[in-house]
Amino acid sequence: MLDPKFIRAHPEKVRDALRLKGQQADLDGWLALDARRRDLLQELETLRFRQNTASQEIARLKREKQDAAALIEEMRSVSDRIKAFEADLRDIEEKAEAILIWIPNVPHPSVPAGGPENNVEVRRWGTPPDASYKPLAHWEIGEALGILDFKAASKISGSNFSMTRGIGARLERALVNFMLDLHTKRHGYTEVSVPYLVRRESAYGTGQLPKLEEDMYRCEVDDLFLIPTAEVPITNSLRDEILPAGSLPIYLTGYSPCFRRESGAYGRETRGLMRVHQFDKVEMVRFVEPDRSYEELEQLVANAEAVLRALELPYRVVTLAGGDLSFAAAKCYDLEVYAAGEGGRWLEVSSCSNFESFQARRMGIRYRAEDGRVEYVHTLNGSGLALPRTMIALLENFQTAQGTVRVPAALQPYLGCVEIGPGKE
Repeated sequence: MLDPKFIRAHPEKVRDALRLKGQQADLDGWLALDARRRDLLQELETLRFRQNTASQEIARLKREKQDAAALIEEMRSVSDRIKAFEADLRDIEEKAEAILIWIPNVPHPSVPAGGPENNVEVRRWGTPPDASYKPLAHWEIGEALGILDFKAASKISGSNFSMTRGIGARLERALVNFMLDLHTKRHGYTEVSVPYLVRRESAYGTGQLPKLEEDMYRCEVDDLFLIPTAEVPITNSLRDEILPAGSLPIYLTGYSPCFRRESGAYGRETRGLMRVHQFDKVEMVRFVEPDRSYEELEQLVANAEAVLRALELPYRVVTLAGGDLSFAAAKCYDLEVYAAGEGGRWLEVSSCSNFESFQARRMGIRYRAEDGRVEYVHTLNGSGLALPRTMIALLENFQTAQGTVRVPAALQPYLGCVEIGPGKE
């Protein structure tokens, strides 16, 4: 959540963020409650000071055998007023909190203004394949090779689920292992294996709740949620902690399946692996000192780019405009991979975001600075990478006229072959 001091000092910036991100929150109501809360705190401080000094005076009068009845009676009245003010304060804080959880993060000054149409391409890498034949879509290649089975997945679970077979299943496993090895051995991350079900407060901490509850799968009996991304459990692993001086930065990475209802209508984007309810992803999370977080964001993006480069996949990096940012993000880069099928298109395979202290405030993640001060950390995360669209790009870009799929050199040791062809297991 935002720092109340920031909201108080910059209400128009907060109002702009609400408009840009399409969020409804009673900002004026929060400001009024905050002003009343501060008035109450001042009145309580005055009353408690009077109570403390009177207690000392009563003790003195009793020691000197003087009458303290009038002062004791006055303190009963003061005590009643304190209790009433404390009850009012709790009520105000609950109402203010109920508004605050709907106020999104404010975009960083470097973020382009406007909606998705104002996203800015930063750079490109690689050259799209120049095939001498019309490239097939990934579902055509996958079904022809017997490695994608959408019919069986639909029979088991319904629409928008996928199933891999043989070398297709091995390809998924190879990608996960390759990505985790790259991030742990070359990028300095510590691997973690996390729960796939989280408590409500965990999903609240990273900003999925309350806004995205309808897009999450909920186990009602236990009030647990299937994770939409490993970001949720990984980031929450440090909740309610004060990290010791010198412990930052902390880099964590982990694999998990991700579960998303994806209740919107997306037309052709629901075909094949494009938008499925369950998919695999490797996540990168960083906990850093505030004055380094934007430098760390660039490094995070470079880590995700390294995966795409190693896999020889053409991609572009895009800075999202304010209106295209997630609820919790202050700045985000999308990495979009080129996929040759269906005439060629750019597919998002990673979003790398800096949340500044927004998530840390919701989760109570702080650190002790070298001078002894306790401050909130800045949190960042990015996909490194999401598997479905990475597999789409591999199948569509590396397909051959013979109906096989070339395996990039970096992946060959993990998959144990140089080509995916009919009948290969």
